[in-house]
Amino acid sequence: MPAERRVVLGRISGLFGVKGWVKLHSWTQPADGLLDYPEVELGQSGHWRPARLVEGQPHGRGYIGRFEGIEDRDAAAGLIGAEIAVPREQLPPAEAGEYYWVDLVGLEVVTSEGLSLGHVDHLLETGAHDVLVVAGERERLIPYTPGVHVLDVDLDGGRIVVEWDPEF
Repeated sequence: MPAERRVVLGRISGLFGVKGWVKLHSWTQPADGLLDYPEVELGQSGHWRPARLVEGQPHGRGYIGRFEGIEDRDAAAGLIGAEIAVPREQLPPAEAGEYYWVDLVGLEVVTSEGLSLGHVDHLLETGAHDVLVVAGERERLIPYTPGVHVLDVDLDGGRIVVEWDPEF
């Protein structure tokens, strides 16, 4: 699938057992949402290939799964570090006022006074709230707090309006 349609949902973080199972690290909310997508693409070093998650389940504080055609530990070892992605169209629509991180990346960030601070490079999850990492003439970390720091998100217009002192 084209890169612009691909949404990374997690990665393969290790091996589990000897029958081809792997540990799955999910970036979905809720975390078990990763198991809802059996038809995925696995990516390593910029190369992507289709894959099918034939079994998956919670295990301890994480998840484990097995991909079609991976029958033993040696074959599974080649998957460690692979990213797990699906086409953007497979994701359910976001609720009103909510956004997928992938949709925010690349948007221009401007202050309420109209000063451009740069573009969203990526987001961080801190536990308290998410943080926009804005790349411009310098990097800025802006809390993603709607109504406080984030005043408006305009996906069609390609920008986020923030209440933020440009000196920070």
